[in-house]
Amino acid sequence: MDHSPPAALADQSWEDDGALTRLHPAYTHMLRVQAALVAIPFLIAALVAETMLREAALFPPGVMAGPVLLIALALVIRVPARRYNARGYQISGDRLRVVRGLLWHSDTVVPFGRVQHIDVNQGPLERFFGLATLTLHTAGNHNASVSLPGLGAELARDMREDIRAHIRRETV
Repeated sequence: MDHSPPAALADQSWEDDGALTRLHPAYTHMLRVQAALVAIPFLIAALVAETMLREAALFPPGVMAGPVLLIALALVIRVPARRYNARGYQISGDRLRVVRGLLWHSDTVVPFGRVQHIDVNQGPLERFFGLATLTLHTAGNHNASVSLPGLGAELARDMREDIRAHIRRETV
C-alpha cells in the first residue's frame, strides 16, 4: 500500500487495469469513530427504554439493549472495514478515477480538463486522524463534484497541486 504522493502526473499514462490505490489506513479508524458516534445515542435510548420497562416487569433484562448492542458492534467493527475495502482511486496524467460503494457501486472518472476548481477539506475527525477529502468540482450538471475522502492530508494537498499544475499546462 503506497500512500506517497503520485509521481509527476504528466509522466503517467492512462491504463485502466483495475489497480486502485487504497485510501490511508487511518480512514478505517475514522469510519469506526463516526459509526460509534451514530450508534451511541441508539444504545443509550435502548438502555433507557429497557430500564423503564424493567420497572414494569414487562421484559427480561437485555431484550432491548442486547440486540441494539450487537447491531452497534457490527456497525462499528465490520462495516467500516468493508467500506474501506470498497473504495479506492486511480490517478493518471489526465484524469482521476474514484471507485466506491458497497451496495451501490460507483466508478467515476474525472478528466482534468473538466475541473473548474479543487478543494481539500478536513473536518474535526479528519484533522484528528491526519486525513483530508479532495473534492474536484467540474463543469456540467450531473455529478458536478467528485469527492475522494480518506487521503492523507499531505497527499491530498500534493494531489491538488499536481492537478492544478496539469490544468495550467493544458490552458497555456
